[in-house]
Amino acid sequence: MKKDLISLADWPSADIQSVLTAARILKSRRSRRSAGAFRPLAGTTVALLFEKPSLRTRVTFDIAVTELGGHAVYLGPQEVGLGKRESVADIARNMSRWVHAIVARTFQHAVIQELANTATVPVINALTDRDHPCQALGDLLTIQERVGRLSGRTLAFVGDGNNVCQALMSGAAKLGLSMRIAAPAGYEPPAETVRRFRADAAQSGATIDLVRDARDAVRNSDAVYTDIWVSMGFESESETRRKAFARYQVNADLLSLARPGAIFLHCLPARRGEEVTDEVMDGPSAAVLDQAENRLHSAKSVLAALVAPALFTSLSRSGRRAAASARGRRQSTRRN
Repeated sequence: MKKDLISLADWPSADIQSVLTAARILKSRRSRRSAGAFRPLAGTTVALLFEKPSLRTRVTFDIAVTELGGHAVYLGPQEVGLGKRESVADIARNMSRWVHAIVARTFQHAVIQELANTATVPVINALTDRDHPCQALGDLLTIQERVGRLSGRTLAFVGDGNNVCQALMSGAAKLGLSMRIAAPAGYEPPAETVRRFRADAAQSGATIDLVRDARDAVRNSDAVYTDIWVSMGFESESETRRKAFARYQVNADLLSLARPGAIFLHCLPARRGEEVTDEVMDGPSAAVLDQAENRLHSAKSVLAALVAPALFTSLSRSGRRAAASARGRRQSTRRN
């Protein structure tokens, strides 16, 4: 297991799958109110270092640290000033003397890379302008739960080829989940990023395709994903982006092109009436609240994996054994 989680592209597929397996176990234990039995972070402190506002990421990581037995310290932009009040490297060196892990949400990807390169404790990417691996883990967990498996399935992403899209590509390519991305000209994921993830996809049997027409992306897909058109930091482009994405709204007509039983995904917050309609957001296909909940369970799994790897390995192994036993029982039942 890597020391840090900066991008799923850096992790082997086996480690990503282990985190998803452990997240499902932790979710099951929490639903049975037995989550307190697993406290691998007892006696540890985790810093939540946020340059940008957050609802889901901050709340889920704060709760995750607490439920795993640790203590979370939140530091907002006015308290730290990454690279402004103090250099990123100096902050990383100081933090490493006090805390056992750093969860950082930054504007520039280079900032979190410098944090990870300098800190001697694990650094977890809680969002940058280039990547959002924790969101992707919650999303992949949701697709597994709702669709049944990742390998051999297809995820349609409609809209901006942004950090969420790129994070999904990195995880999907490693785990055999094909992606079709529909974006207007100029808003596709970076070409070099696509080439890199296509190489990973070739190893797992998945494909990554870029199309212009949203209908071509959604047709016969198992899950349909979108995100807001104007992300934080792009407010000056609001009018231009709304015009560019006008034909990329996920509505009932577009969703009807997906497979029967396909799910709708959104990382939230949503701009209802822009990238998605109320009918879809509140409809039976929507899995957005499952995603939001799964951010908690995947956060707990990542923290355990990086801060307490021995306990995490034991947990994920027990999950794999349980899954193998369940498959054996199903096969035996079919034979009989």
